[in-house]
Amino acid sequence: MVGYIETPRGLRTFKSVWASKLDNNVKRRFYKNWYKAKKHAFETGYQKKVEKGVTKREMAQMKKYCTTIRVLCATQIHLLKFRQRKAHFMEIQLNGGSVAEKVDWAYSHFEQEVAVGSVFEDNECIDIIGVTKGHGTQGVIKRHNVNRLPRKTHRGLRKVGCIGAWHPAAVKWTVGRSGQMGYHSRTELNKKIYRVGAGACRGVKNNAMTPNDAVEKNITPMGGIPHYGEVNQDFLLIKGGVIGIRKRPMVIRKSIFPTTRKWMTEKVEVKFIDTSSKIGHGRFQTDEEKLKVMGPLAHKNRN
Repeated sequence: MVGYIETPRGLRTFKSVWASKLDNNVKRRFYKNWYKAKKHAFETGYQKKVEKGVTKREMAQMKKYCTTIRVLCATQIHLLKFRQRKAHFMEIQLNGGSVAEKVDWAYSHFEQEVAVGSVFEDNECIDIIGVTKGHGTQGVIKRHNVNRLPRKTHRGLRKVGCIGAWHPAAVKWTVGRSGQMGYHSRTELNKKIYRVGAGACRGVKNNAMTPNDAVEKNITPMGGIPHYGEVNQDFLLIKGGVIGIRKRPMVIRKSIFPTTRKWMTEKVEVKFIDTSSKIGHGRFQTDEEKLKVMGPLAHKNRN
């Protein structure tokens, strides 16, 4: 955790307290090349500092002088079976309660998992911050959706015909030009949560069941989610699309602009979750259902 004090020029870092043990995936974030590094970060010096009780003294100073407390959170990237092993790292501010309560809460959660179900709940509106799908450098036709010029146009036709007047002798920012398209940070406001589900890793076998289902089924569709795989961890069921591409990290926060729309604030009961295959034209919800209809030979060559 990090404690901040107020100065005439804004917040300034006062003290930083780290957990006594850090995962290797977190340590990878501190190195440019983990393979060649000596890997001494937080191994010897900081362990002795914790044993001497220096962190306790720093926490007491944070309770006395600091006005803002933030925690450093890391993702458990190894649980998703991705190629990447370097954990994502982010600083999150604690709100509510006194400074002493924030420090005690942060210290009690060192080296602990904060489940998504302890932060968000059903029928809640959230904001999603992510990076859009990248398309590289593109021209004005694709980037700004302008019309092509007539066929016999001189010097090309996939262009903006007039980019401005003679005077002032400058191209205004409102004129469409070629350049970077996509791979931009964007924030989507007020996305409604339909369900906060526990993952299959916790032994749950019916996290996609609704009152209309007769059999137990998990949220992972038959054959897995395209370009992702199986969903074994906790998940959020959100109305509408989500920014970015698969496997790209996103930041989910509480809505900072509360909505007044009735359908966004009312309680919604999910009647059915489709778990058929998304790879082809799937019509079976579970493997058992396909085995019962198609027989063992067809079930063997599924999807």
